[in-house]
Amino acid sequence: MQGLYYDELEVGRVIQHAIRRTATDMDNMLFSCLTHNPQPLHIDHEAAAKTEFGKPLVNSVFTFGLMIGVSVNDTTLGTLVANLGYDKLVFPKPVFVGDTLRSESECIDVRESKSRPNAGIVTWAHRSFNQRGELVCECTRSALLLKKPE
Repeated sequence: MQGLYYDELEVGRVIQHAIRRTATDMDNMLFSCLTHNPQPLHIDHEAAAKTEFGKPLVNSVFTFGLMIGVSVNDTTLGTLVANLGYDKLVFPKPVFVGDTLRSESECIDVRESKSRPNAGIVTWAHRSFNQRGELVCECTRSALLLKKPE
């Protein structure tokens, strides 16, 4: 599967990503431990039970990584030169074990690269929603994408 070239994108295009994923306790524990995040809210069920949430929250960096990861196949696979940055990352609602997340990507800006004639800069708004349709993660991402080969 090939991602999209710079020339194939226009502002307003929204891609609904087919891959959905249910967050598991193992995902949360493994990700938190692999990234050396000792936050009890993620890894200690007893401590998390005493919070306003009553149970562990899924590590937000996992949620963010999953949202971006599912977007790659439909957007930048094989066409990405480099990620240039992520902005305005927000987590409006918590994610819990058992939540199933779906994501979408909207092209919000395209512009020619001044230094690379074979590439352009695309800005995406990436969003993830839980099974109730609640927004759980959103960010903007700028990426340098190749133009279609001539």
